[in-house]
Amino acid sequence: MPMVSVLQNVAIDCADAYGLARFWSGVTGRPLHPEDKPGARETEVQLADGPVLFFNQVPEAKTVKNRVHLCLRPETSRDEEVERLLGLGATLFADHRNPDGSGWVILADPEGNEFCVLRSAAERAAMDT
Repeated sequence: MPMVSVLQNVAIDCADAYGLARFWSGVTGRPLHPEDKPGARETEVQLADGPVLFFNQVPEAKTVKNRVHLCLRPETSRDEEVERLLGLGATLFADHRNPDGSGWVILADPEGNEFCVLRSAAERAAMDT
């Protein structure tokens, strides 16, 4: 059997590790690591399955487009989730929704990191029928 690597976490550099982790905790509905406190330079959002979201405080600000980003598939509709995330503090970056209901929305978290909100599984299935 070949040796492989297992994805441990997705690391996100940021100016306020605890603050950004709290935003993503709200996005995912998942808790922060129990030892994370305000002012922590490293924090984690513990996802239900797979890797954790790891937030690492760094001195430099974000200056260019993300080379890697997260894509979210909501349990509710894409449009309802976009509105919920905007209410949590996300900002609209680009809207790629199409009149037929396909497409996605690019939002930015409070520190400007882009992420996508896709159509829900139910919305995709409805278009395939």
